[in-house]
Amino acid sequence: MADSTLPSDGDDRSFGDRPLELTRTEKEEMVRETEARVLDHLDRLPDGPASNVDGAHERADELREPLPEESMPYDELLDTLFEDAIVHSITNSHPGYMAYTAGGGLFHAALADFIADATNRYVGTWFAAPALVAIETNVVEWFCEMMGYPDGSFGLLTSGGSMANLIATITARRERLSEDFLDGVIYTSDQSHHSVTKAAVLAGFPSENIRSIPTGDEFRIDVDALESAVEADRAAGKEPFLVVGNAGTTNTGAVDDLDALADLCERESLWLHADGAYGGFFALTETGKTQLAGLDRCDSITVDPHKGLFLPYGTGALLMRDGGALARAHAVEADYIPDWDPDSGTVDFSQLGPELSRDFRGLRVWLPLKLHGVDPFRAALAEKMELAERATDCLRDLEPVEIVAEPQLSTLAFRVEPSGVEGDALDELNERVLEEVNARGRVHLSGTTLDGRFAVRICVLSFRVHRENVADCLEDIEAAVSEVTK
Repeated sequence: MADSTLPSDGDDRSFGDRPLELTRTEKEEMVRETEARVLDHLDRLPDGPASNVDGAHERADELREPLPEESMPYDELLDTLFEDAIVHSITNSHPGYMAYTAGGGLFHAALADFIADATNRYVGTWFAAPALVAIETNVVEWFCEMMGYPDGSFGLLTSGGSMANLIATITARRERLSEDFLDGVIYTSDQSHHSVTKAAVLAGFPSENIRSIPTGDEFRIDVDALESAVEADRAAGKEPFLVVGNAGTTNTGAVDDLDALADLCERESLWLHADGAYGGFFALTETGKTQLAGLDRCDSITVDPHKGLFLPYGTGALLMRDGGALARAHAVEADYIPDWDPDSGTVDFSQLGPELSRDFRGLRVWLPLKLHGVDPFRAALAEKMELAERATDCLRDLEPVEIVAEPQLSTLAFRVEPSGVEGDALDELNERVLEEVNARGRVHLSGTTLDGRFAVRICVLSFRVHRENVADCLEDIEAAVSEVTK
């Protein structure tokens, strides 16, 4: 029988006591300490400030350090995180956070990530973890159902909307253009997220091939102007191939006329992609479904569960009406990867996008949806739309406030316009309103530029934002307006 003992070179030096392999007691203690800090943090959220960035830059500089050679106690590391780092930030999980499209971060999903990270299974290929891949497959198919897609549709979970838009652009390019694609032209509105332009550039298109189409009074794309641009480009020898419509813009929550875009794209043989990172999941509600009419006709859709399903950051998705398009665009072979047949009924997510190594994103969606069912998510989204409408009605009655963008989903924008103040001075006054509101600490809003004018935005999306929080917001806006206009 062969000797299975590893050969020795005579060096008996020890490699240590394997400190990376924790005992069960050590693991339990770390879990208990972490649990206590996290729960205390969450319990304090409602009474803490919606933003605490005073001194944050100085603290960030203090935290810069060289590679550590020595160990530190775990409780001291938790002190650093919870007392010196996390608290010095904009608290986008706060019930008063209404600045951008953050969903709040469900606790259930954090537990799912703990399970996924601790068990550390690979879900990029079917053969490595068939049951776990099946769970993520369910999640993707659920999303397709939510958007009204037919059988045969499919998709991929991503890190967020930016990656989803990039994969969509590459897939559309591979489906509609030849390898000599530099005459391809992409169309989107002047309200689209910057990731649309970034995706086009990263997909290899010259920036001059990206057409920014003007929008109308409601910040929706001008379909007639789009059609004229397509005709002009064809006449100039270009290859129009992709239109990116908005299913809820970041600026105002505007929803393009997706049915009209779908009609145009069908006539012109163009790929229609909908950026629904913020707004897509409002299709779960009756009002949202009406606002998003035509979404199911798009060739591809970006959605962000870390927005409309309230999950932690790092959870996006790209959905394809033709479920085979992703594999046609991305699948490659390698000697070290088992063969995969797209028609086998199994799924290799690594063949549907650019990532080979990826985390088990599906579990953080699957667990809360299975635990609660979809109805609480639908009800929460309907609540956010109603709260945005109520906030708009109240602001409309507040002098001298002007509603610049009515809520089409759950975002609105307004300006303060007292008589006798114009131009840059008026913009500065509105910036002061925003500063005054945020300085009170109960809510956190953001600003943007619409038609060349500074405006204040309210986005009601986090699952923690309720009627009382919007009431606080309106109260602080009224106080701020009174302060800056007196």
